[in-house]
Amino acid sequence: SPCRFCLHPELSEDLVGTHPPGAHSLVAVSVGYFLEDFVDMLCNQKLHQSWELLFHHSVVIVCFGIAVLLHQYVGFALVALLVEINSIFLHLRQILLMANLVHTTCYRLNSVINLGTYVVFRIATLAWMTRWLFLNRENVPPATYAVGTVGMAIMTPMNIILFYRLLRSDFFK
Repeated sequence: SPCRFCLHPELSEDLVGTHPPGAHSLVAVSVGYFLEDFVDMLCNQKLHQSWELLFHHSVVIVCFGIAVLLHQYVGFALVALLVEINSIFLHLRQILLMANLVHTTCYRLNSVINLGTYVVFRIATLAWMTRWLFLNRENVPPATYAVGTVGMAIMTPMNIILFYRLLRSDFFK
């Protein structure tokens, strides 16, 4: 979380080998969550409805799994978890849609907060992570750099497309 960077400023210097107490456990629990959600989607949803999320979860499981197994890049995974702050509003949006509350003030307010947190916690975070990878390419082993670069190359367009869909659906009907 953003507080971690205030409480542990060394994270901003070293996202590879440094991580605060509990961070490794947080990333490990996140891998478990993404695995559980992946299996749940496989069992309970049609593939054409969930393939994008299954793909997203696969990338996260591989990248976070590497951090957990190697006890390295945990700080980088913590930064990636900032993206999940926006998930609160994405999920609330889905609940409001399912409850047929699209034409309410609550939905409208959530749409604005969702878009704002999307820009800050998804787009800006992914841009910062991509920049960090690029600037630190000499300090990251080639295999890890390749996994990180491929992960960012997958996540960034997926998030830009979802942002466009949200804009179109909630603001430009």
